[in-house]
This record gives sequence, C-alpha cells and structure tokens, in this order.
Amino acid sequence: MGNTAIILVARLDPRLHTPMYFFLCHLSFIDAALSTSIIPQLLWNLGGPEKTISYRGCVIQLYVALMLCSTECILLAAMAYDRYAAVCHPLHYTALMHPGLCWWLVGLAWLCGLTNSLVLSTIALVLPRCGHQRVDHFICEVPALIKLACVDTRRSEATVFAFGVLILVMPASLILASYYAITRAVLKIKSGTGRRKAFGTCGSHLTVASLFFETIIYMYMLPHTSSSQEQGKFLTLLYTTVTPVLNPRSTH
Repeated sequence: MGNTAIILVARLDPRLHTPMYFFLCHLSFIDAALSTSIIPQLLWNLGGPEKTISYRGCVIQLYVALMLCSTECILLAAMAYDRYAAVCHPLHYTALMHPGLCWWLVGLAWLCGLTNSLVLSTIALVLPRCGHQRVDHFICEVPALIKLACVDTRRSEATVFAFGVLILVMPASLILASYYAITRAVLKIKSGTGRRKAFGTCGSHLTVASLFFETIIYMYMLPHTSSSQEQGKFLTLLYTTVTPVLNPRSTH
C-alpha cells in the first residue's frame, strides 16, 4: 500500500514529475511486486501443515523474484547517479538527466534483470537433484537450489559469481563512488541548512541501498558453510521483505 501510494502521488502531482520521482516510481513498483511474489506464499507455507510449495510455484517465484531483485540493483545505481548529478552538477542537472537518459537507464535495468533471471534460474533448475526435493529455505532461491544438486556444481557456482560481479558488485561500486563525490561536494557547502537538505535527500536512498546490497551479496557471492546457512535464510528476508517496507518511509 505504501509503495502504491508513492506511485499514485508521483503521477498525480505535476510538481513530482522529476527524474528522482520517476526512478522512485519504478523502485516502488519493483518493491510492491517483489513483496507480492514472495510474502503471500511464505505466510501460507509457514502456516500450513506441510510447509511446501509446488514445483510450478517454485519456478515462477524463482524467475520473477530474481528478475525483480536484479532490476532493483541496477535501478539503485541509476538513482545514485541521479543524486550525484543533482548535488554535484546542479546547473547542468536538467541537461544531464533528460527524459531520454532516464528511460534508457530504466530500460537497461529491466533488461539486465530479465537476462540475469533467465540465465541463473535456468542453471539452478536444470541441475539433477537425484530425488532431493525439499529446499531448506524460506523461498525458492538459486543458491538453495544449487545445494540440492547431486553433481559437481563448481561451474554453476562460477557462473553465479560472475553474474554477481556484474549485477551486484559493479552497481554497488558505482553507488559508493557517487556518494563519495556527493559527500565531498556537500562538505564544501557553507550553509548548514544546505548540508542537511543534501544529506537528507541522499541519506535515505543510501540506507536502503546499503541494506539491500549487503544482504544480497552475502547470499550470492560469499562462500556458505553449514553454520551460516541458517543465518543466510533470515538475511534473505531483509532484502525481500524489509527493504520494500523501508522504501515508502525513506521518501519522508
């Protein structure tokens, strides 16, 4: 409801027809869709006697959730660049963030998300499981499905790692570089009010991005041991359920 309200208000108020709210609308749509694709089935599983999901439901959830998460990674990087342009180049902001570039960045985000989902989900689903059907996880996720395989999965894990560098590490690095430049520019502002306004505008986005990337990088790129598996399951809930809730609050 919170993310839907953001979309409606941003569309109805002409004053909010800016690049920042354009990206925010897409982020709100992704977060609302991600929650819808995961939380209802999760609650049903936790309350049901068998706590299982059908194979078809698992496949649909895997493709949809992974596409949305991957798209959000690229979109958060685009939003960081938008904040960089607004703070560091305010006089050229309109020329830099023109509508054509905004649509191109959003299209790139969705294309990367779709490609990443098709490749990684297919890799996880075609691996032979030799009768192992129960996933020790809250949701259907690529690392959890790869663990069920009864063959050598080093090539599959290497592919997941390579896509993780492209979809996770590179956008996270761009976000850090953008906010490093923003911090340097803000510190040069002599007005205390101007500093608070700049940090207030960027701080909420940085908080959401940090929580999202830290948890998802832990899940997809760091080696997992048996002792970290239980922790990983709960960390999954952070970027699939907590982050979508924080997005409406961050707009305040």
